[in-house]
Amino acid sequence: ILSITVNALSTGNQDNCKATPNNGHKSSCSIVKESRQTTTKHNIPNSEMSVPKFSTEECYALIILGASGDLAKKKIYPTLWNIYNNELLPQRIVIFGYARSNLSVDDVRTQATPHMKVESGSMQKFEEFWKANRFVKGQYDREADFDVLSARIEEEFRDATVVHRVFYLALPPNVFSHTTTLIKQRSMSTTGWTRIIVEKPFGRDLATSNVLSEHLSSLFFEDQLYRIDHYLGKEMVQNLIVLRFANRLFAPLWNRDNIASVTITFKESFGTQGRGGYFDNFGIIRDVMQNHLFQTLSLVAMDKPRTTSAEDIRHEKVRVLKDVLELDPSNLVIGQYDGAPGADEPAARVGYRDDKGVPDNSQTPTFAAATIFIHNERWEGVPFIIKCGKALNERKADVRIQFKEVPGNIFHGGDKRNELVIRVQPREAIYMKLMVKTPGMGYEPHETELDLTYDTRYKGLDLPDAYDRLLLDVLAGSQVNFVRGDELSEAWRILDRALSAVDNGEVPLHRYRYGSRGPDAADEMVTRMGYQRSETYRWNEP
Repeated sequence: ILSITVNALSTGNQDNCKATPNNGHKSSCSIVKESRQTTTKHNIPNSEMSVPKFSTEECYALIILGASGDLAKKKIYPTLWNIYNNELLPQRIVIFGYARSNLSVDDVRTQATPHMKVESGSMQKFEEFWKANRFVKGQYDREADFDVLSARIEEEFRDATVVHRVFYLALPPNVFSHTTTLIKQRSMSTTGWTRIIVEKPFGRDLATSNVLSEHLSSLFFEDQLYRIDHYLGKEMVQNLIVLRFANRLFAPLWNRDNIASVTITFKESFGTQGRGGYFDNFGIIRDVMQNHLFQTLSLVAMDKPRTTSAEDIRHEKVRVLKDVLELDPSNLVIGQYDGAPGADEPAARVGYRDDKGVPDNSQTPTFAAATIFIHNERWEGVPFIIKCGKALNERKADVRIQFKEVPGNIFHGGDKRNELVIRVQPREAIYMKLMVKTPGMGYEPHETELDLTYDTRYKGLDLPDAYDRLLLDVLAGSQVNFVRGDELSEAWRILDRALSAVDNGEVPLHRYRYGSRGPDAADEMVTRMGYQRSETYRWNEP
């Protein structure tokens, strides 16, 4: 868990980094140094050991390839500003935007500012943040343009001893090959390390993913590649490791002898909202299930790692993924939402096929529920039910560990199964559904919960955004929250046959109404797999 109670970085020797003024800007070293305070307090109770500390004698160039795109303006620049504002970025960093568009830093600022949280007291620091930004116009397949980019970086840090480079590929997959080849040939750091951040999708299936992985591995070592899945930066997903392996309570229970089923759910209450043309190329299985939910599954199901090092944790994740049987298409339910004509909200009246760029005959699923099985001693026979969808009745993501019934029941069927729930979003929480005596006379069992809701237990808690954690991890060289190449391959292997069946129209596409729970067939499959839904229990948010 990332702590943000930190001591600001010490100033140290300034001679190793003398970034020269560029286009009237101050040097980046002095820019960032001006904004540093002695100590910054934040409301996250934890050891500061988990906060990366960067050398004050080394420089950093962070290059955003695709700086004019939605991902850059809506997520990357706001994330960098948030980290900068919390004084967690390296002191000597310059951010280079790179895109084909003819833009300036002011143009990028205009596009990104509406997506940034800027308080009135932070305006001076906000100005300083943008002074540490540059923009370079160029194509993604032209050597000369990458030479210009490298020259700009070298000029910026012409007197620096060590300059590290991070390339963030906020790009469509069709330009990955050219771009990464030119990074390798023309833009690698000669005085420090170079790291590459790759955004999903990592291919469309096992074959295309392998092609991409082979291409990247031909250019870079695995420890230079950071395949980013922002779900691995979420507080409660990261909490799975601590919850499982720092509490003796769960160790003897976490197996097929005690657990009846595991359900991992990702629900969005909105549709594609104008992104249907892009979404139609992938669908919900490739967009959410293959990455976010399989990463969560591996953390739930893996064995205890030797240590908390990146390689030990990722090794155990790969081990359990190798034990997962490929998904049988008969254990897959897919659906596509229709508009709800009588809905109060106009967006809810729009069906998926009505969205911009979606073909009238589209068969792309916006909902999927799958049951998979793990063939090993710990999990043999336990169904792992994975559900994800758009335009559903609520927004939430959670993990539900449902335990088996108490043997020798003495309450004549009045008791319900215990269930451990890890609520990823919204309102992070961990709660255990269990039976207690109904208050008053008698001994009738009553279902309630032991509840740890974070914003109740940790008053004033300000959790870091997932991207905040992950970008800091890249700069610090920690790969624990990133996807390794063999993890990626195993996830695609599990889904490959089922995806082929979906693409070939061999899996029925069910219709469901905007704002519903999804297709009835999904609930029927979940019930068939043994999950018991308590109709009488409702979690009341504190």
